[in-house]
Amino acid sequence: MKSRRWSVAEPDADRARDLADRLRTSPLVAQILLNRGLVEVDLCQQFLRPTLKALIDPAAIPGLTAAAARVAQAVRDKQKIVIYGDYDVDGITGTAILWHALRLLGGNVSYYIPHRIDEGYGLNCEAIRELCDQGAQLLITVDCGVTAIEPVALARERGVDVVVTDHHEWKTEGASGLGPSALIEEEASLRPKPQGPRPILPNANYIVHPRLGEGSYPNPHICGAGVAFKLAWGVGQAISGETRVNETLKTFLMEAMALAGLGTIADVVPLVGENRIIAHFGLGGLKASKLTGVQSLISSANLDGQKLDSFHVGFLLAPRLNAAGRMGHARLAVQMLTDASPERAIEIATYLESQNRLRQATERGIVQQAMQQIADLQLIEKGSRAIVVGAQGWHAGVIGIVASRIVDKFHRPTIVVALDGELGHGSGRSIDGFHLSNALQACTHCLESHGGHEMAAGLKVRVDKFEAFREAFIAHAGEVVDEALLVPEMRLDCDALLSSMTEALIHDLARLGPFGRGNPKPLMRCRDLTLTAPPRKVGKTGDHLQLFVKQNGCTMKAIAFGAGPTWGDKLTTGSTIHLACEPHINEYNGNRSVELEVKDLQLAE
Repeated sequence: MKSRRWSVAEPDADRARDLADRLRTSPLVAQILLNRGLVEVDLCQQFLRPTLKALIDPAAIPGLTAAAARVAQAVRDKQKIVIYGDYDVDGITGTAILWHALRLLGGNVSYYIPHRIDEGYGLNCEAIRELCDQGAQLLITVDCGVTAIEPVALARERGVDVVVTDHHEWKTEGASGLGPSALIEEEASLRPKPQGPRPILPNANYIVHPRLGEGSYPNPHICGAGVAFKLAWGVGQAISGETRVNETLKTFLMEAMALAGLGTIADVVPLVGENRIIAHFGLGGLKASKLTGVQSLISSANLDGQKLDSFHVGFLLAPRLNAAGRMGHARLAVQMLTDASPERAIEIATYLESQNRLRQATERGIVQQAMQQIADLQLIEKGSRAIVVGAQGWHAGVIGIVASRIVDKFHRPTIVVALDGELGHGSGRSIDGFHLSNALQACTHCLESHGGHEMAAGLKVRVDKFEAFREAFIAHAGEVVDEALLVPEMRLDCDALLSSMTEALIHDLARLGPFGRGNPKPLMRCRDLTLTAPPRKVGKTGDHLQLFVKQNGCTMKAIAFGAGPTWGDKLTTGSTIHLACEPHINEYNGNRSVELEVKDLQLAE
């Protein structure tokens, strides 16, 4: 456990009490709502009780209405439709949503998922040639395509219409050595008109993208699966000729919320507004899902019958789906969620479980090597404000997770590159305040290609340019990263007394979920707590601390994961400490009690 900068939200006790009375909730929960910018009663009620009626009309996404009409025509005419999806959870679930919807509407549809290592991210010309040779007439991308200039041009040359659905960053003039000639103007009226620097867009017939438009879509951070969900909805409207869809598709779209929720939570988009609605109903739909693949996935994680939350998705279900693409081929995960028989779905889910265990072992090995490289290069000692590591033999499928682990430890933008022969595949993760995609654009002279968004990105770099890229990226970070950003900030919602940590409060706090980016779990500061006993090291290696703390006559048990090495020998009976913590209900041998999960600890001055 490393200490962080604590930032406690400014309390507004009078407004919190008034809001609590009107919402019939606790003042503490009301204060948390105020902290998150929810000051009006009706907005708070919508937050606490999400409703499907608040989903935004699909037509609001730039480019969607025209694209839906074209897809509807292909469905009616039995044209051969191919869905080209990305290999991560977002792409996998979005592909499955669109496949099911178009099949239900009578479409002749198949899917294609590229191999993460052999083909890389997004569309590639070899795959496009293969799909064209197989008779594709309409290509629909899911969670990719907005940067695929050459592959889309190839498909169009072969007479295949292309609908791009994506939510990632697009290329702009000057960013990749491309000039105005690369922006093909044909059929521009059918494409959304973006604002800002002039974009370089593929010559697709239609581009469906939440941020590529003159107007602003109310949910600019919708994920790829969310866009696919909206397109499926829009196609249903186009076929029915009304704002409503037929009952069969309506029933499926309700079912598809589970898949859209999976993609939304796994892609770590802000869980606010429409994304919150999708995540809320998606989590509720997972447990009741009739999709064989979803049930097989849940069973493989031993979650049968449990109430699922964003933790289960982010740390148990999503990694299993991702393992397909990281260690093998993601089309297996799509097959499990689409056309697999019940027996085959269980077989795939079991295989994904084994692949996930292999992924974990592979990841641990690379993390150890990466940490050693960081030490050998003395990146932290030299004050580098970013980290770039790479080596031959690293598995390209897990380097993104390795980058996340390094960011967790050092809180610096990190790129991890798996070098293979003459070419390296890299994956990056960032910190708040550092736009990773923009940083890669600044280093584009060292790269073969790159893509992504603010917090995560991928790249390809020639091995002979790897060191130059490392120097350029670290130099760029040195210019734009403020030193204060390198000390992680822990934002706390309020001060709280031990006596307020009750089961009733825990149930009240649960109404604020699902939790994730943009809506983190509430953290509270409990000040001036006295240790009533020596801290006890627990866990196989004594990495965790069990504490007993007291305040104003109230005593409570707390568990501080990972705090053993740092605090185990510094705390004694009678020490006065402050805790950044969350209350939890602990059930053991039929007994229930409230205890604190410690996220950070400080000695009282």
